[in-house]
Amino acid sequence: MRLTTKGRYAVTAMLDLALHKDNGPISLAEISSRQDISLSYLEQLFVRLRRQGLVTSSRGPGGGYTLAVHPASIAIADIILAVDEKLDSTGCGSGSGGKGCHSNDEPCLTHSLWESLNEQVRGYLSGVTLAQTTALSSVLEVAARQDEKRQVRVTVR
Repeated sequence: MRLTTKGRYAVTAMLDLALHKDNGPISLAEISSRQDISLSYLEQLFVRLRRQGLVTSSRGPGGGYTLAVHPASIAIADIILAVDEKLDSTGCGSGSGGKGCHSNDEPCLTHSLWESLNEQVRGYLSGVTLAQTTALSSVLEVAARQDEKRQVRVTVR
């Protein structure tokens, strides 16, 4: 299973948004600062997330992004797929169907093994929601540290 930075960053940004949803619209600059993700990269990701109906945006002073639906309605797989990330560990780029591993369109010896892994990963990520993830104590601890660091930076400036 190969998950690129696009998928990982999209999930991280959506977690940040869910954790701070009670603060009103969240700017991408805030997410960028807390998560150390390039602002321009976040802009690209949020265009896709908005197109897929996972976030809404508001302009002007105090504008930013909010979740379009409740975090319990957003599966982690939805986020990854929204940014065009492929959940495919076959390495052949063919996804399901068993074709394309070799130049003769025949499946490779291990294709069915990796395809089974794909199904397991998709099933797992489809069954885990943003709400479940934001409720994890480890996630809450990291978020609290990030918020504390950000408060110190804002106060010092």
